[in-house]
Amino acid sequence: MFDEKDMILEAKHITRKFPAAGGRTLVACNDINLKMYKGKTLGLVGESGCGKSTFMRFLVALDTPTEGEIIYKGRDITKLKGEELRQNRQNIQMVFQDPSGSFNPKMKIRDIICEPLLNFKRIKKSEVDKVAREYLEMVDLPGDFADRYPHNMSGGQRQRIAIARAIALEPEIIVMDEATCALDVSVQKTIIELIVNLQKKKNITIGFIAHDLGLIQSFAHQIAVMYLGNIVEILPAEDIDKHAMHPYTKALLGAVFDLNMDFSKKIESIDSEAPSPLDAPAGCPFCDRCDRCMPICKEKRASLITVEEGHEVACHLYTKEA
Repeated sequence: MFDEKDMILEAKHITRKFPAAGGRTLVACNDINLKMYKGKTLGLVGESGCGKSTFMRFLVALDTPTEGEIIYKGRDITKLKGEELRQNRQNIQMVFQDPSGSFNPKMKIRDIICEPLLNFKRIKKSEVDKVAREYLEMVDLPGDFADRYPHNMSGGQRQRIAIARAIALEPEIIVMDEATCALDVSVQKTIIELIVNLQKKKNITIGFIAHDLGLIQSFAHQIAVMYLGNIVEILPAEDIDKHAMHPYTKALLGAVFDLNMDFSKKIESIDSEAPSPLDAPAGCPFCDRCDRCMPICKEKRASLITVEEGHEVACHLYTKEA
C-alpha cells in the first residue's frame, strides 16, 4: 500500500508509564509501533483517555516516552536536547484542539503567524505584514485579518490561523489533535478541505487524532485504532467498514451512522464503560467488553499480525493459537 522508501517517521516500541497512587503504574501507551509516510495522513482513533494525544505529543517533544524510540531522518528524536531539539521543532509542528489556548491574546494575528519565522530568523521584521497576509490567503482568509486579535475571530477562523502558523515553517509533519471537533459540522468540512489541499500542495505528512471514524475516513490514508494504550488494528482508511476485523473497530463503526449513508442501519453502542488504565485486563485490553471473548483473550494479549499489505490486527480470533 505504501512504499517503504517514502516512510518519513517510525515509532518503535513506544511505551509511556506514569506513577500512580498506591505504588501502581498507569500505562498510557503500551508498545506502540507506527509508521508515517511522506504526503500521507495517519488517523489515530479511539475513546477519550486511550493514549492518542499522549503518543502524538512525543512527536513534537511535549513529552518523552518511558521506553522506545521515534526515528526521524535517521535519528531518535526522543533523545534530542538543547539546540538540536529546538532546530528539529521546525520539522514537526502541531495544531491543537483549542487554538485560543496556544495564542497570546495580546498579539495581533500577523505576529502570531510570523513569530516562529522570526524566532528561526527566516524573515526580517520588515517582512512580517507581507508574509502574514500571504499565509492568511493560503488558508482562505482575507489578508487584512492580520490586524485583528484572536478574540475578534470565530472558532473556524482561529483554527485556520493555527494551521497558517503551523505551515509557516514549512514542516514535513503536522500533528493535529482533534483539530475540528469543537467546530460546527459545516465548518469542519471546509477545514478538512483546506487541510487536504495544503497537504497536496506542500506534500505534508499529517498525524490526525479523532473520535469520528466517518470524518477521518473521508481524508486519511491509513487509520490506527487505539484502545487502553494499545494499537488493536491498523488498516487502510478506504472502505474501513468492509475491512475492519477487530471487535473494537467494529464496535466503533457500529456506534456511528453508516459511513455509506445507509440510514436503515441501527446505531449500536457498547453497553459497558471502558475500564481505567489502572485496571486494564491482563490479556486483551478489550476482553471485558467483547462479545467474542475466548479464554485465551483473558490470559494473553495478542500481538499485531499482518492480514494483508497495510492491514494489521491484534486479535486472537485471527491467530493460530485461538
